[in-house]
Amino acid sequence: MELLEMGLLLLGVLTLLLGMGVWIAMSLMACGWVSLLLAGKMTAGEILATTTWGGANSWTLAALPLFIWMGEILFRTKLSEEMFRGLAPWVGWLPGRLMHVNVLGCGIFGSVSGSSAATCATIAKIALPELKRRGYNEEMSLGSLAGAGTLGILIPPSITMVVYAVAAEVSIIQVFLAGFIPGLIVMALYSGYIAWWSWRHPEETPPDDMKHLTFGERLRESANLIPCSLLILLVFASLIFGWATATECAAWGVLGSLAISAWSRMLTWKSFWESVMGTVRLTCMIMLILAGASFMAVAMGYTGVPAALAEWVNSLGLSPYMLIAVLTLMYIVLGTALDGISMILLTTSIVLPMIRAAGFDLVWFGIFMVLVIEMAEVSPPVGFNLFVLQAMSGKDSMYVAKASLPFFFLLVAAVAIITVWPWTVMVLPKLAFPG
Repeated sequence: MELLEMGLLLLGVLTLLLGMGVWIAMSLMACGWVSLLLAGKMTAGEILATTTWGGANSWTLAALPLFIWMGEILFRTKLSEEMFRGLAPWVGWLPGRLMHVNVLGCGIFGSVSGSSAATCATIAKIALPELKRRGYNEEMSLGSLAGAGTLGILIPPSITMVVYAVAAEVSIIQVFLAGFIPGLIVMALYSGYIAWWSWRHPEETPPDDMKHLTFGERLRESANLIPCSLLILLVFASLIFGWATATECAAWGVLGSLAISAWSRMLTWKSFWESVMGTVRLTCMIMLILAGASFMAVAMGYTGVPAALAEWVNSLGLSPYMLIAVLTLMYIVLGTALDGISMILLTTSIVLPMIRAAGFDLVWFGIFMVLVIEMAEVSPPVGFNLFVLQAMSGKDSMYVAKASLPFFFLLVAAVAIITVWPWTVMVLPKLAFPG
């Protein structure tokens, strides 16, 4: 069978299985099995066993459940509410006022949760009722939450970054460091748009009801930020100064979140057990997908389709910028049907050779992938953040999707910025690892 026919057949098998509602991991394994049969390899069972074990038997992957658990602990206690209260008194002078708390709150909580869905759900649970009660524009409130919720996977530590680093075989710490400045750029774009929109529509922004607070009262409210701030500093300092590996930092983060929750009397046996079970469920799902993707990547290698595809793209003579534009469109389309981790694991074995050939750094490409996955989080029909906000607001899917559309285009602008000025991504990794 010709490689083109084989590739189309495998794509059809995968699309059919996913369309039938088969689990993503099982679909990947089935597609890999068919690939080996087409390639004439009769030892599919042995290859499945070895790749599944090899993909899971990794010390690096130990960071994954730990970062998930850290976010689960904070998600199931009231530390996030305290964080919102601490930020609110300082944004009243900005056009948009409390809507900026959505961006700041998601940025801070995202840096300790590592999950987009958890960040969006946690901040929305606090902010939506408060913004509605005070009379803020509901569409802008929902849009800013949908966009800012994606910061959970961009500002390190991030579950998605860990998965990419493992799949691409690059340093987790370098990918974490690379996410800082792009995360600040996205936050600045979001806050800038909120301020511009509020300046254009002053009637949609209620008056500042916290301007009566004295400086001392504002500081007392900001004391609520201390627990989460200490945890963030602990994790970040360990990463930047090389005191610990990414896995050890994750362990410190879990210990810190447990200690802070217990000290603030917010940790109960119920919340502890719910955080453990939530971690187990999410970790098992990701690990199963990783195993399926590892098997499919090896199986596809036997067919020769990925190498042929990379050679074909190279033969087109696309400039590096054109390649990035084509990949952006491809990932936006994929994002309408797949979650971010699945997108990474499905495509890295095919795309990474093209990226190397075009001269892009794999650490830089990790941040690019995170940004386009953020686009998928706020694009219908399967944007996870849209689902979260639809359930929490009671609005229909089209209303929430329309509200998030400006923030989708701001993410496109962020991709353009890091592509034109790649130093924004690579400056911190190069400072930390000058060799």
